[in-house]
Amino acid sequence: MPAVATLPVNPTLGQRLTALDQGQRIRLALGIALFVAIAVVGLVMGRQAEWRVLYSNLADKDGGAVIAQLTTMNVPYKYTEGGGAILVPADRVHDVRLKLASQGLPKGSVSGFEMMEANRFGMTQFQERLTFQRGLEGELTRSIQALSSVSSARVHLALPNQNGFFREQQKPSASVLLSLHPGRALDKGQLAGIVHLVASSVPEMNPSAVSVLDDTGKLLSANPDAAAGVDAEQLQYVQQIEQLYSRRILDMLEPLVGKQNVKAQVTAELDFSQTESTTESHKPNQTPDSGAVRSQQLVESTNGTQPTPPAGVPGATTNQPPAQPAAPINGQPQALAANGQTAAGAANSSSKKESIINYEVDKTIRVTKGAVGTIKRINAAVVLNNQSVTDAKGVTTSVALTEAQLEKMTALVRETVGFNQDRGDSVNVVNAPFAPEKAVVNDTPVWRQPEVQELARSLAWPLGTLGLAALVLLGVIRPAMKALTQPAPVAEPLDNNEVAQLDAIENDQPERPQLTGPGTGTDTQPASPSELRLEDARKLTRDNPAAVANIVKAWMNGEAPA
Repeated sequence: MPAVATLPVNPTLGQRLTALDQGQRIRLALGIALFVAIAVVGLVMGRQAEWRVLYSNLADKDGGAVIAQLTTMNVPYKYTEGGGAILVPADRVHDVRLKLASQGLPKGSVSGFEMMEANRFGMTQFQERLTFQRGLEGELTRSIQALSSVSSARVHLALPNQNGFFREQQKPSASVLLSLHPGRALDKGQLAGIVHLVASSVPEMNPSAVSVLDDTGKLLSANPDAAAGVDAEQLQYVQQIEQLYSRRILDMLEPLVGKQNVKAQVTAELDFSQTESTTESHKPNQTPDSGAVRSQQLVESTNGTQPTPPAGVPGATTNQPPAQPAAPINGQPQALAANGQTAAGAANSSSKKESIINYEVDKTIRVTKGAVGTIKRINAAVVLNNQSVTDAKGVTTSVALTEAQLEKMTALVRETVGFNQDRGDSVNVVNAPFAPEKAVVNDTPVWRQPEVQELARSLAWPLGTLGLAALVLLGVIRPAMKALTQPAPVAEPLDNNEVAQLDAIENDQPERPQLTGPGTGTDTQPASPSELRLEDARKLTRDNPAAVANIVKAWMNGEAPA
């Protein structure tokens, strides 16, 4: 009865691993180990914590103290490029800051009035006053740093010691050094706010005694009236006026010629000089009836000699009153002399009467102040593109504007800017074809463009990890797994001669009978079926010696074939 050599129909994983040779086992083990390592590294890198800035721009001494404390606290950290900032995991930033602040780190931080809480026993008056001054400087620094444009600030106060024995007390002064954020600037209002903040925080400090400087050493708090050069606010106001008129011209002409077919520029000359004039005018003399009396004075005086006593023979004649004079006289009538004598005897007497009347003088005083920032002259230049005309065939051509159209456009521009010929305004409207915009060609290679490089950096690690894992999976693990899952070959039943031939192959000195190969038969006598099976068995031995060896081992162990 012929013997049958076959493998188990459903071999276990251990049997399949045993069927692999040593090289395949080593490759399979290395592939699995590499794949697991790549998966673990990718998972760890994917779940890596985000880093945030803990402190930036620290001094070397403060940075070293912070790093030493982070090491003691077992907090991971790293530096940015150039060492400008210390980074810690994002979920621990606030916790670490509070812990470091409780230990007084960094020491370069601004301290305020909390310095007064650490007064030690035996502190002198000078030390107490110096501590108060440092605390006040710290509080002012904190307030100034709260501004959005200020990056850092330092405040120096000069507080003289007040003494009641001095007649003239020295006034306090202050100096402020500012460091602004890149691209930021302080306007006049913000500078005035800083000056008044410092001046109002120190008793008896004049705002003019506060000096504000930037990190370049430029004095920012200079008096604009005494400073040389043009005021920045005036230049800004001129630019606003010019932009306003340019915008008006564009809003007027764009609906007519198109949005990209008009360009306008306006130059404005403004007068910022401050003028003041005083005028005093008097009205002509008025009639006494309509005039207002301011003052009136009446002076009356009488001068004369003493009258002579009556003379002559006493009698009736001398006792008669004098007769009335025939000629009129000026002034008051003379009084009768005593004893019937007339005043004719007092020829040397005189009287005087003066009347002085002062009237109010009509006067008008007019004070006129000229407006600041008045427009002296406006120059407007407008360029219009040719109009596009499409004919009946659908061909679009560029045609220049007519003279009538230009006159209408010029009239519109003049009305828009408020043209005034008396002050020398000028408006020029020109028609010219616009040059076509050329497409900007970026000659930089794609691989050297910043956005591409940034994308490559962000995707390098995940893609590299994925590619390496795929290479290990397809190049090492997959062939080994394919060999494990490959079905075991089933041997055909062999006769006694074939069994003898296989035994001879396994022996150290096999007996090799003179067998003819499959090609040794003649045309008239082909090879027998047993010879063909024997040739197949030899081929199996050459192609898969491990399977044949397992079959022989099974025969030697006495296992029954499946």
